[in-house]
Amino acid sequence: MQHVPYVGSGPYCYANSFAMMFADAAPSPAVIEFSTSSPFGLQLIGGSLPFFDPYGWDPEAGFEDALAALGWTSQVSTGDDAEDALSRLRSALKDGPVWVGPLEMGHLRHQPGMTGPIEADHYVVVLALDAKRVLMHDPQGYPYAALPIGDFMAAWSAKTLTYGEPFTMRSSFSRVAEVSEVDAIQASIPAAIHWLSMVTDRPMPPGSLGNAEAAEALAARIEQGCDKGLRAHLVHFAVRVGARRAADAATCLKRIGFAKSAAVAGEQAQLIGALQYPLVLRRDAEAAEALRRLAPTYNRLLFALRGGD
Repeated sequence: MQHVPYVGSGPYCYANSFAMMFADAAPSPAVIEFSTSSPFGLQLIGGSLPFFDPYGWDPEAGFEDALAALGWTSQVSTGDDAEDALSRLRSALKDGPVWVGPLEMGHLRHQPGMTGPIEADHYVVVLALDAKRVLMHDPQGYPYAALPIGDFMAAWSAKTLTYGEPFTMRSSFSRVAEVSEVDAIQASIPAAIHWLSMVTDRPMPPGSLGNAEAAEALAARIEQGCDKGLRAHLVHFAVRVGARRAADAATCLKRIGFAKSAAVAGEQAQLIGALQYPLVLRRDAEAAEALRRLAPTYNRLLFALRGGD
């Protein structure tokens, strides 16, 4: 089947937030996401928590490489107590919007159904701050959302997240080179190969698996009994973002003439996307079969990328 680029909603919070910070000079969110290397792998953290992204990767691991490939720099700051962090944010806002995260999404009570921590990360663009509230563009679908400062600071402390420092923000975005989207994609290939190779010195919990082994283990777990928490994580987040990442990877690879790599990434997108229906309908044997078909594609993609197509 011919690959068709995806355009639509989805959990692309940091790519969309970066695009807002880049303003008129922003590349497409697909190119931003590609440059973070997020599409290149599958990990099963601790043998139980799946993400369709590289082994040992988290969003912060890909940010600096992405900015460099895109021709941008920014100033990142973290830590301090809540009062100092709020002062730091207020000062940075004098020069324009500020990119903030990771946040605990469960404290973002402007989103329906959010009443407390759900151990889900999120990124937003803060626009203004007064004595009572924070005004932000929330790329989950809430432009100009206002949130009481107390809720925002609880989210920003990131206490319930598995990665990231509390009170992290990026400001002073500066474009240091005019880089075309094609050149940015090309510049991101070495990082993609690195992450797909599962070469990382980042600590991982015991039992963690990557790529083919992760796909096989996840298939077995779903087949043996997909618990409520795992199913919710997959159908509400992991499958949606994983399929979109792979679809965007296929689109980007095709743009630079990597036809073989693009074909494999397109196949991955279809296999990951095909998980949604059977998981929602609890047809778990079908989902497990799709994962087993996905397993060998990671080595195939690595081989194609290493060969330069």
